[in-house]
Parts: sequence; structure tokens; C-alpha cells
Amino acid sequence: MNYNTFKPHPDLESLVNCYWTLEVPSEGNPQKQRIIPDGTIEMAFILGDDIKRYTKGNEFILQPRTMVIGQTLEPFYIEPTGYVNTFAIRFYPFGFSNFVSKPIEDLVNKETPLGELFGEQSSTSLENKIANAENTSKRINIIEEFLLDKLNDKSTIDKIVKSTIDALLLSNGNASIKNILREDKSKRRQLERNFKKQIGISPKQLGKVIRLQTALKLLLNNESEKLTNIAYECEFYDQAHFIKDFKEFTGIKPKDFLGDESMALSSLFYK
Repeated sequence: MNYNTFKPHPDLESLVNCYWTLEVPSEGNPQKQRIIPDGTIEMAFILGDDIKRYTKGNEFILQPRTMVIGQTLEPFYIEPTGYVNTFAIRFYPFGFSNFVSKPIEDLVNKETPLGELFGEQSSTSLENKIANAENTSKRINIIEEFLLDKLNDKSTIDKIVKSTIDALLLSNGNASIKNILREDKSKRRQLERNFKKQIGISPKQLGKVIRLQTALKLLLNNESEKLTNIAYECEFYDQAHFIKDFKEFTGIKPKDFLGDESMALSSLFYK
């Protein structure tokens, strides 16, 4: 049995745990192997003979030659029919969702053919390239080009940007971008680039604007509300932080806002 792992490209390392290969010579009496949940999602290419996947007792199906193995909640058994030669990509739990629009929960406890996720034409082309590649290094280059193209796909970008905007709106601008992206550095760089491209400002700036909008509404609809209370409700660090951000976006201090005639139109919009 020959099992090896390989590190991903730096732009993918926060999404992809590793690439792995497994080669096992054909045996006259192959043994079932029990596969237990490990919290990851894997994309696998069977380059050798078929592999059985037992469903119940002695009943089995043949695993797809190219597939995504979703999260598993219970162990299952597999058995080779001959020579084992597999190339696979192991994603972090949150990693694979960045490449597909299909709900990840639909992949749980089963193998999904690649064609169902990326389209038959694209998947067949990828399968042929992987199968015909001379070595593992070439296969890694092929799959990384495929994954990086998916990250730059407009639908993927839209999904990332939209989910971030939704999180900011739901939290009145207080959601941490780091928390939204689960400390995913490569995804954060991707978001920063495309957020500015589609929205015009950074996620952090949009968060500040949304939080200020919330504060303005509180200020306008509760004229007697103390600034300390507004700062607290809008989750500014303190009153000084609130005043600083307020002045940055309006040009004046909160206490001067209500009596400033030049803010009449803005006040009307926010009320």
C-alpha cells in the first residue's frame, strides 16, 4: 500500500487540506475497508479498477469513477475489485462550498458524480485530463487550475459577496469579516478584491456605513437618546469611537447633527 499526501497552492491552502494518492496492488482476496467520518469532503478520481461501496449487508454499488464524497455521519465499507489507484483532493469542512452552488447538505452520506456538480462536459474534460496526466505533479497542476478558475467564476464571487453583505446587514454592520469568513485568509483576499469590484468599497467600509445608518436612525427617532446608549446599542467600542466614525462619515459630531440645516435632507432620508 502506497499512500502519499501533497500540499496545495498557497491561494488554495485555506480551502484545501491536501491532495493524496493511494496505490494498492491487486489481491486475490481483497478485504473490506471500514471508512469512518473525518469531518472533511473529498473529490476523488478512481484511476485503477472499480471500487465497491457496501450499502447494506452484502449489497453494494460501484463508486463513480469521479466523485465528491460528502460529509459522512456513519461508517461504511468499501472493497477494491482489483488494482487501486486513486487521486483525491481533501477539502477543509468549509472549503468545498466555495466551488459549487449545490447545497452542501445534499452531499451528505453519499458519493456524488462530478457531472452533477460541475456539468457533464466540464467534468468529462477534467476526468480525461486527470486520467491521461503523466504523474501526480501534473494532476495537481490540472486540478488546481480547475479550482482556481472556479474561485474566479462570477457565480462563486457573487455568492461570497452576497453572503457577506447579508451577514453585515443582519448584524447592523457589526459582523466581523474574519468571523464571516471563518478566518479563511485566501477567501478574505478574494472577497476584498471582488467586493470592491462589485460594491465599490471594502467589506469593512460597508460594515461601518451600515452601523452608522443604524446609529443615525436611533439618533433621529429618539432625539433624547443619550449618545452613550446609541454607541452601546450599535456596538461601538465606546462613545469616543462612535463620535469619531460619525464625524468621518457626516463631517460633524452627533450632538450637532439634529440642529444642522445642511443635514435636513439626510435626516429626512433616515427617518
